[in-house]
Amino acid sequence: MKKKINKQLCICSLVALVLLTTGCSSQKDAIQIGSKDFTESYILAELYALTLEDAGYQVERKFNLGGTNVTHAAIKKGELDVYPEYTGTCLINVLNMDPITDPDEVYDTVKNEYEKQFSLTLLQPAKASNSQGLAISAAISEAYHMTTISDLQANAQNVRFASQGAFEENPDGMPALQETYGEFTFKSVEYYDNAIKYELIKNEQADLIIAFTTDGQLTDDQFVLLEDDKSAWPPYNIVPVIRMDLIERYPDAKGALNRISEALDNEMMQTLNAKVDIEKQEPDAVAKEFFNTLNVEGD
Repeated sequence: MKKKINKQLCICSLVALVLLTTGCSSQKDAIQIGSKDFTESYILAELYALTLEDAGYQVERKFNLGGTNVTHAAIKKGELDVYPEYTGTCLINVLNMDPITDPDEVYDTVKNEYEKQFSLTLLQPAKASNSQGLAISAAISEAYHMTTISDLQANAQNVRFASQGAFEENPDGMPALQETYGEFTFKSVEYYDNAIKYELIKNEQADLIIAFTTDGQLTDDQFVLLEDDKSAWPPYNIVPVIRMDLIERYPDAKGALNRISEALDNEMMQTLNAKVDIEKQEPDAVAKEFFNTLNVEGD
């Protein structure tokens, strides 16, 4: 009888151990974090990973996946739980809607449609917006008192524009500018490869280039990012896109991710990008250094 009881106890203990292990595993499923295939997305995704790990979650990093089509398809399939995206990209490239220039309207529209169509949602957007922009030589900006695109339009005859073919044709390029500000009669317009655009100003081969508003090169005081004072271009605020079922399982994840968004404006994002693209630091190291400063400030 004693042997039979011991055998039953062993079986019960084994079953309990399996159930306990299974329960713990389900509570600690790794949150899958993705990124696109460029510097800013790497940094943001690593920041998301660090803040979730700091909050006690396990994470799985799936970085360098490709462009918007790849990351959006992956999160819809459940192969990702969260990744950094841009409100304007969601609106125009994913939802195929017409551009909207009001940031709050863009956010609300995208959030509602993502929840309805994809069972995804958007968390708090950052102030940082990686939008279309124009950067001008600081010397030319000072000489003609140009700090806005309206100033540029009034003084275009003094400016050599280094453009790109697609910008002249795309609806959200020059056509959007001219519709909002009027005609731009530049001193000259030449077409160059995107990779050398900042060097053109440094080498005094051009005065004006097409930029993105969080480019790391804009930390250099040789460049002035002109203010889009009439809002010709839609906003591209950085925002975590996340599966709604993840928030249900891990409600505290929302606050951890929002903490990152709260810390990012254009100036800070430019600085982080510059550390990778100009100073050649590793994205994960840059993200870790910045995250540590957030922890110090929060203490």
